[in-house]
Amino acid sequence: MKLTTMTQVTIDGVVQGNGAASDDRRNGFERGGWALGKGDDETRAFIAQTYQRAEAFLFGRRTYELFAGSWGSIDQMRAHPIGVALNEAPKYVASTTLTAPDWEDTTVLRGDLAAAISDLKAKPGGELQVHGSGALIRWLLENDLVDEMTLIVIPVIVGQGARLFPESGPDLALELVESRVDSKGVTIQVYRPAGRPRYAAA
Repeated sequence: MKLTTMTQVTIDGVVQGNGAASDDRRNGFERGGWALGKGDDETRAFIAQTYQRAEAFLFGRRTYELFAGSWGSIDQMRAHPIGVALNEAPKYVASTTLTAPDWEDTTVLRGDLAAAISDLKAKPGGELQVHGSGALIRWLLENDLVDEMTLIVIPVIVGQGARLFPESGPDLALELVESRVDSKGVTIQVYRPAGRPRYAAA
């Protein structure tokens, strides 16, 4: 399977609190809900179609619990095409603390996480998708496990909150595969990792 990620992110790189304002208030974050209602019908269709082509899903613990409490348990959300995709596919969670997941067809990955994810990627099939899960995505990138990365960039500067990429971290060159801008100014950028960047000589 190809490991792909899809992340909603602000212009200043924030990924915290994209959903309901009350979803994630860690570290005094007060500006949640910045992605709600953003994007036009084509962008929403693109997101739904992405979920629908997943062979399986991989989550960090926090995103898994948010999704399980919404897409996995609210009837109206379960009936949505995204909810159907999530509920019909196997789900994997990278967590050292989750012991008894309630969402059906969930497996908790413990021990050597890199080996477990490499084993999943070696299985035949389409995409092993990661949605949200910023800390997990950073770790996957650091361990060269991401095959394709989709950024849905919302035209807003939030000015606080956890960011997708740390202030200091590993570097990575990217190859642009696809780019589009919707009628509301939301951009979708699909990248493939392309090794390490080249820097100009001093």
